[in-house]
Amino acid sequence: MTTDPRSAPQIDTAKAHPARVYDWLLGGKDNYPADEAVGERLPPEARDAARQNRQFMHRAATWLSARGVDQFLDIGTGIPTAPNLHQIVQRTAPAAKVVYADNDPIVLRHAEALLVSHPDGVTDYIQADVREPEAIVEHARHVLDFDRPIALSLIALMHFVPDEQDAHGIVRDLVATMPSGSHLVLSHAASDLYPELAARVTAEYAKGGIKLGFRTRPEVARFFDGLDLVPPGLVTAPEWHPPTPDETPEDSGIYAAVARIP
Repeated sequence: MTTDPRSAPQIDTAKAHPARVYDWLLGGKDNYPADEAVGERLPPEARDAARQNRQFMHRAATWLSARGVDQFLDIGTGIPTAPNLHQIVQRTAPAAKVVYADNDPIVLRHAEALLVSHPDGVTDYIQADVREPEAIVEHARHVLDFDRPIALSLIALMHFVPDEQDAHGIVRDLVATMPSGSHLVLSHAASDLYPELAARVTAEYAKGGIKLGFRTRPEVARFFDGLDLVPPGLVTAPEWHPPTPDETPEDSGIYAAVARIP
């Protein structure tokens, strides 16, 4: 387990954090009044979105591991909520290696839960921010084999990186480090599916000091420029390989896709 040596991790309980608000939306207990205050103000659809994101991650990880992918770099991990990514992929591939990264110190305190790997596999954790992709990749190279395919997982993360912080450039730089045959797994809140709802969610997060950058479908599609989208392409989260294909997917304000890196 590795932390950023430049500063000791400290939790600011007076300020809301995306990972802890997400934990609250999922019904978790690892959050503080500031996080709960944001969650309480959000519309009920926000809980649906958190659940849909989590379910998409489960299905995408299962899909990839079933196709032989056994290395994962999960950025924006969030507070451990079973089953975690490594638990899902190591069911199919016990020797799978998973590196987690998150910038919330509370995730570090719970990292032991992320490090309980199958005996044949490896899990590791680094406290780091996606805005510093070089540090994450440098650490990941000590665990993952960058000569073999890797799944880069960015679940419900990039809408917390506004355009002025070059969200698309960050993803492009991360993808550029991945070996051929790797995959990008990404979900992202939409600004154009339910505009009024998106505006309300953005405003409530802003009251808690969290800036959001929801995006339109074309803007989300840009994250996959130059990559090969796997079927069904860029869709809403419940539409991506639904567990019951014959049922009409529930409404969602979350885009999701998996793409192969040539």
